[in-house]
Amino acid sequence: MRTITVLGATGSVGASTLDLIEREPGRFRVRALTAQQDVAKLAAAARRTGAAWAVIGDETRLPALREALRGTNVDVAGGREALIDAAAGADWTMAAIVGCAGLEPVMAAVRAGGTVVLANKEPLVSAGELILAAARDSGATLLPADSEHNAIFQCFDFARPERVRRIVLTGSGGPFREWSTERMRVATPEQAVAHPNWSMGAKISVDSATMFNKGLELIEAARLFPVDPERIEIVIHRQSVIHSLVEYVDGSLLAQLGPSDMRVPIAHTLAWPDRMAAPVPPLDLVALGRLDFAAPDEGRFPALRLARDVLRAGGARPAILNAANEVAVAAFLGRRIGFLEIAAIVAETLDRFDPPAPGDLAAVLAVDAEARALAGERVKDCVV
Repeated sequence: MRTITVLGATGSVGASTLDLIEREPGRFRVRALTAQQDVAKLAAAARRTGAAWAVIGDETRLPALREALRGTNVDVAGGREALIDAAAGADWTMAAIVGCAGLEPVMAAVRAGGTVVLANKEPLVSAGELILAAARDSGATLLPADSEHNAIFQCFDFARPERVRRIVLTGSGGPFREWSTERMRVATPEQAVAHPNWSMGAKISVDSATMFNKGLELIEAARLFPVDPERIEIVIHRQSVIHSLVEYVDGSLLAQLGPSDMRVPIAHTLAWPDRMAAPVPPLDLVALGRLDFAAPDEGRFPALRLARDVLRAGGARPAILNAANEVAVAAFLGRRIGFLEIAAIVAETLDRFDPPAPGDLAAVLAVDAEARALAGERVKDCVV
């Protein structure tokens, strides 16, 4: 029986993970569940799964969590250090904390060894070299839960990476893929989070609308797979059925197809290197009928160019891009800036801040904090 920890248990990825675990209770034992603020969902999940430990990131919510789990055998804790402590010690850890807040817990899980499943892009984007070095030192196995990177993982020949000609990352294009720049200028948060294919949290949904999610995925793919980053391409595929592809030197192009349901890639990581049943309907190719592809428009979606630029530059640049984007997305969701200001704020933050490459996690967090401060100043200048 494998011990399981879910970091970010109350989000969409966490909920999908728990759904799979609860379907096979004899196969998994839940060590720890964490959330940032949602006491009710965290307590309910801990009760259902018999978790040994429930941790709330917002320490002010700890009394409410204690009350919600009174009379159970679940140990409770709260605060940053408790999140870090909870991250270490399971056989299999789902890293699904949104944003750079998950960086320290992910590093703790990686340093402890075991299997760490990455659903949040930020650790590999902001601190990729440090995370990968820690995994090499501890012997931890890193598995991608993003549908795109999981698809590549399933198609990639790690024994012969030199035989890979290119990686093709697919993206739906988000809800604004057909919108003009003028129309996007007045887009609302409600329109931005209405993804046509996936059910996701607000932040990642906005990232899909700006295509920053694809930019972050580009950087993440360059960390995960041993290919020249210039051989990683992005293609718009509106149906979200082909999740990504790997092309080999003989012309073979291997693709992973599946429903737009995060339980598919999560089930792959839960059972890897085996397979397990997932409660999703089979893909009906006849009903699907067609698959469409298009080149991304970097004029309307400058996030793609920004991500490619910071990937080439390396150093602290990816961390700056990620931090500024988080601040800008939060401001957009709070109706303090317009939709097109998200990319503009990220670009301006990158122009204003170019520190040396961070050498450790503390330096990454310092870069992140400064980039957030600069992006926050720019938000204040915006008029909606």
